[in-house]
Amino acid sequence: MKKILTGNYTVSQAVKLSRVEVIAAYPITPQTSVVEKLSEWNASGELKARFIKVESEHSAMASCIGASAAGARVFTATSAQGLALMHELLHWTVGARLPIVLVNVNRAMAAPWTVWCDHNDSLAQRDTGWLQFYCESNQEVLDSVIQAYRISEEIQLPSMIMMDGFFLSHTSEPVDIPDQKDVDTYLPRREAPYTLDVDDPHTFYGGTVPQYYAEMRYKIQKTMEEARGVVNKAALEFKETFGRSYNPLEFYRIEDAGTLIVSSGTMAGTARCVVDELRDEGYSVGAARIRIFRPFPVEEIRQAFGGVHKVGVIDRNISFGQTGIIFQEIKSVLYTEKERPLLFGFIAGLGGRDVTMATIRRAFEYMNTHDEPEEPVLWLDIKR
Repeated sequence: MKKILTGNYTVSQAVKLSRVEVIAAYPITPQTSVVEKLSEWNASGELKARFIKVESEHSAMASCIGASAAGARVFTATSAQGLALMHELLHWTVGARLPIVLVNVNRAMAAPWTVWCDHNDSLAQRDTGWLQFYCESNQEVLDSVIQAYRISEEIQLPSMIMMDGFFLSHTSEPVDIPDQKDVDTYLPRREAPYTLDVDDPHTFYGGTVPQYYAEMRYKIQKTMEEARGVVNKAALEFKETFGRSYNPLEFYRIEDAGTLIVSSGTMAGTARCVVDELRDEGYSVGAARIRIFRPFPVEEIRQAFGGVHKVGVIDRNISFGQTGIIFQEIKSVLYTEKERPLLFGFIAGLGGRDVTMATIRRAFEYMNTHDEPEEPVLWLDIKR
């Protein structure tokens, strides 16, 4: 069944289809309508879940932690400052090995105060140990939420689904809503290996000594590495059931490309339009979209970028004093490669500024006329 849905209502549909049992909610623009719809369904009885109204995003994640530890499938959503307020408990969730799924509607961080989109809010959490998925369409948002529960509950690590604030959250698109019975087959009821149970007591999250702490961190890292295979398996089985496929790194017209434009989120669709335009003009150029940021698609990047001469990474974020964050990650992956491409790091779209075809074309024109970047950070939409 197809419906025309905003990105936020698409999230709500995905949560209902996933048969989430506990929702902890605190409003923040541009996320608010996600939990408003879930609250409406909960009140009408259409969604059978425990809905917890909390006083902050910190409390929302604390509630999710308690419910997940008790064995429930849980959900929350947030944006920007709300995600930052959760930061302490994002670390706790990973250390406790809880398969919580969170949707972050990307919004730029204050100050100055803003409600518009960039990716610094979620990328600031890159070292917490959460899986991170960056979506381009509302359909991908729905499918990613369902897959995230499947993946997280298998590996016992939490997942964060990102969608661009307003570009997706408040934009209506056609979304295919799968049958509940098909989702139930793909995503069975959660069976937690250990739960808070007075009849089966365990000690949870107590203090530890350095050697055991290090062992636990080692296991988290090994699980994150193994998650690559779990992600691919979940995507393959999702395609077999629902007919839609996703990869950690999505490509467009790269078969003979000498230049590659890399982006994430909704910017990727604009990049593909630029590639088509440039191809018509005779340039051998392609595009790649980073869909999964954690675990980072290391092998896919090494294999795909090996025959490319120049790679331009357009980040909708900035690590002050360094460069764009995805650019840094790609540079670290290719550092040891003998035949690595020439890398250009661009910054665009901060605070929701439009990234147009002209913006992305400027990145290509710069790469096409330079044998190396003149500066470590190249700003595409700033006049200096």
